[in-house]
Amino acid sequence: MSTSTSTLVTGQKANVQLRERRSPLASFGLHATLVVASVVAVFPVLWVLLTSLKPAKYATTTDFVRETTFENYTRLIGDTPFLTWFGNSLLIAGLSTVIGVFVSATTGYAISRFRFPGKRGLMWTLLITQMFPVAVLIVPIYNIMAKLGLLNQPMGLVITYLTISVPFCAWMMKGFFDGIPQEIDESGQVDGLTPFGTFWRLILPLAKPGIAVTAFYSFITAWGEVAYASAFLVGDENMTLAGGLQKFVNQYSSQWGPMAAASVLIAIPAGVVFVFAQKHLVSGMTAGATKG
Repeated sequence: MSTSTSTLVTGQKANVQLRERRSPLASFGLHATLVVASVVAVFPVLWVLLTSLKPAKYATTTDFVRETTFENYTRLIGDTPFLTWFGNSLLIAGLSTVIGVFVSATTGYAISRFRFPGKRGLMWTLLITQMFPVAVLIVPIYNIMAKLGLLNQPMGLVITYLTISVPFCAWMMKGFFDGIPQEIDESGQVDGLTPFGTFWRLILPLAKPGIAVTAFYSFITAWGEVAYASAFLVGDENMTLAGGLQKFVNQYSSQWGPMAAASVLIAIPAGVVFVFAQKHLVSGMTAGATKG
């Protein structure tokens, strides 16, 4: 029996013994805590879903099953630029994810495998850039984008989101690549592959968990971000979902029904991305957190 198998069996036996030693009162308390935590986690989502199915006159009441209707969804899609906002968000989040994964993976691989002048400074830069809050960075990034003519442009927002996701993801990918034996790189060099060829053909296929985490983080960062999207984009034809949703609730009126319907539709792409990435998330985040 291998070491990993024996460790797994030992852990399973320990869990069984722990359950056998647990008193009925302790077991009841544990399960009650889990039930309460589950209710707390699910309740806001369920509330938004039910609100999206209620007429406007019941939007702020607890009458969940009275006069169920899809009017909020039809009004949202037919009477507002929601589909335009959705398309803009999908474009920006998609570009941020693809570019973010490529830049983070190549940066992490370079830091993990090569020695070059300024390597330590680059690593410190990746860490320090994560310490600045969004409120501090909005004005300088706004001025930079204005000088480059990228305000109110999707690419300007993509670049902004890359400044958020790439430092964290590159550091995480570096830790993941540290766990891949360098003998694989050496075998690629023996076969005549260039450093990039080795990375692309041999190392990258082994880094699927890390890539999944990077893609998920990059997508969620761009999909749900509000501050930069509200500051850098104006006009219904250019807005993302984050900016568009603010039109439903302001100081003069509150359209809770359409906003709840929009929130439900917005959650669907994030859920789809999570479903595809979930099997790699735990191993990818663990590798990035413990290696290096």
